[in-house]
Amino acid sequence: MSDQDTTPTPAPTPTPSSVPPAPTGPPPKVTSHGRSTVPIASSNSDTTDVPEFEPFVLPGPRGFPPLTEFLDVWEVDMVKRPEEINKREHHTMLYNSDYLIVRRGQEFQVKITFNRPYNPAEDKFAVEFTIGSSPQYSKGTYIPVFPTKERQSSWEGHIKNTADNTITMGITPDANCMVGKYHMYVAVVTPFGIRRTRRDESRNLYILFNPWSSDDAVFLDDETERQECVMTEMGIIYHGAYDDIAERNWNYGQFNYGVLDACLYIMDRSEMPITNRGDPVKVTRKASAMLNSRDEDGVLVGNWSGDYTYGVAPTSWTGSTDILLTYASSKMPVSYAQCWVFAAVFNTFLRCLGIPSRVVTNYFSAHDNDGNLRTDIILDDNGRIDRSRTKDSIWNYHCWNECYMARPDLPAGFGGWQVVDATPQETSDGMYRCGPASVQAIKHGQTCYPFDAAFVFAEVNSDVVFYSRQKDGTMASVKVNRTHVGRMVLTKSPGAMTRRDITDQYKFPEGSKEERTVLEKAEEYGCQREKSEFPPADVELVLPTLEVNVGNDFELSLEIINNSNQRRTVDAYISGSVVYYTGVSSHEFLLRDPTVKIGPNQRVKEMVVVESKYYMPHLVEQSNLHFIATGKVKETGQIVTAMKVITLHNPKLNLVVSKGGKVNEEMMVTVEFTNPFNFPLEGVYIRMEGPGIMPPKFKYYSLIPKGSSLVWPEYFTPQRAGSTKVIATLDCAALRQVSGQASLTIEA
Repeated sequence: MSDQDTTPTPAPTPTPSSVPPAPTGPPPKVTSHGRSTVPIASSNSDTTDVPEFEPFVLPGPRGFPPLTEFLDVWEVDMVKRPEEINKREHHTMLYNSDYLIVRRGQEFQVKITFNRPYNPAEDKFAVEFTIGSSPQYSKGTYIPVFPTKERQSSWEGHIKNTADNTITMGITPDANCMVGKYHMYVAVVTPFGIRRTRRDESRNLYILFNPWSSDDAVFLDDETERQECVMTEMGIIYHGAYDDIAERNWNYGQFNYGVLDACLYIMDRSEMPITNRGDPVKVTRKASAMLNSRDEDGVLVGNWSGDYTYGVAPTSWTGSTDILLTYASSKMPVSYAQCWVFAAVFNTFLRCLGIPSRVVTNYFSAHDNDGNLRTDIILDDNGRIDRSRTKDSIWNYHCWNECYMARPDLPAGFGGWQVVDATPQETSDGMYRCGPASVQAIKHGQTCYPFDAAFVFAEVNSDVVFYSRQKDGTMASVKVNRTHVGRMVLTKSPGAMTRRDITDQYKFPEGSKEERTVLEKAEEYGCQREKSEFPPADVELVLPTLEVNVGNDFELSLEIINNSNQRRTVDAYISGSVVYYTGVSSHEFLLRDPTVKIGPNQRVKEMVVVESKYYMPHLVEQSNLHFIATGKVKETGQIVTAMKVITLHNPKLNLVVSKGGKVNEEMMVTVEFTNPFNFPLEGVYIRMEGPGIMPPKFKYYSLIPKGSSLVWPEYFTPQRAGSTKVIATLDCAALRQVSGQASLTIEA
């Protein structure tokens, strides 16, 4: 109620004895917070009870007289039911929570019933909000809101309506206030002191970022984008190869019970000061470190080994809810994740707190760990890849997030979409995190701007440089591919289950004047490129685009084209490897070294039969086969290359949903799967969930014999009307990335 801090007076320090006691327990945690008279509040769950009575003067010998003639609070209605005005106006009606959830910079209402009609001329009261421990007016963690224009704080308040003993008060939190869980009190002024309502958990409220408010840093002036990037629960994550795009559904579940508290716990676990939690730049940067477990025992453990014995395989997850609730309850990192899981859970965190966000997939994403713009591939003097010396890799695809916000720390024009990435690839300021990096800065080569713009720039702009290593150990660049990396950048289209190509938001067209200018600008800021230029070879190698099912034999035809008027002889190498989607080779299963003679202006096809028995025992979870063809032209000495990633197509789950579909009426979904292989599947997990209709569920099958089928019927009761989906995954050591879905419409 007062403008003074409400921090309780500390107890007197005990007098030390002449002999200090021996230290016990762990040493104190060293922080960089500097000196402070009170501990810096860094946990939303820690609270300090505000006194119910705060006297102005010392009481007389008989204490204070009865305060019955003064205004007294009988009831406080938070107007928090989903159908009431607060949650409807603030777009929070979908949150499965019994508490009031509102967005900053926008008015909400509370109803206060007194013991008698409120008299503005005589009665004085305020609605008080506190967040964190040791709430302080000067820090913005204690906010009194007054009903009169004559006295206002950073949050505006006014009386909207009076009826008998009940007043309706409109309260508008500051558009830059801290995001998190607040406690609310009603304080009445008496001649003897301030009398407050008792602490009541039902009066807690959550305040979120507000992309609907033009004063908020996350304001997004596009309703279609807002609905997609804040309110949509079911997303699509793109994977596979750029010329054979695959997709999987993901339930972000940002409105599910307990998810909002789990997101606030993540910030508490990072010990992020409460006072920083209104700044989306600081929140997203801290969260990009906390979503992985590398530094501070964050949410997810990354694992690219193929061995997921002690956790859940990344390909098995269907949504974020299980992961976040497990982390919040166990206080331990959850196993396991790869880039799309990190991005999907991060997306849930951002949307849950009200920051517009989307998952983005970059095809042929360079992992630049040495600050240059080159991915180096080493060939021996015959033109064959030297795998022992080729250390760089290009991810077949990589997923990250974009979030929308103003960037007051950057020059005008660099706000809007920002890249944030929780996948632990490289450290940034000593921690495994990335961003927020302005997409506009990346497109225009302004890699000097924080945070990590140079790293993301390299992911979409690196050159693939082939080096020939001679027998004496010297190396010379022989070929540069400037168009392989960052081939395509995709995200889900707003309001539709289709993909949207946003490559042009990251880079200008290959070979354009603008692209050359951007690369020159990036070089000014330290990004190093390969400057060598080579005359175009008169021989081309072309590998086909194929669609192949797991377990099938297939033919791979290498086409060799002679564009010259002379005869050419090509010593070719065709290599086939099972690779992780990160581009790291797991096993080389194919090697051919034909010598091909081609007449002038002719083309020849070299056919290679790929048998499943050679690749099946070595497949890893993404079922990627990487073929590289290299050739040395005898007559000219030129090196020619071609690369192709073939993502093998997995069988699908079949989901059948019962007819009808009404809120609170039981329905049934049946998952069906037939093992198409000539070997049994062991240790099979099936997971299933659907936003608004079914919480995450799973079933375990120890064995599915070859050729046999399983049927899993599951009952569920829809909680919300509207269009939705049930999604399911099947996962075992021998078969990953199997999924299925069923769409349905629920009536009210």
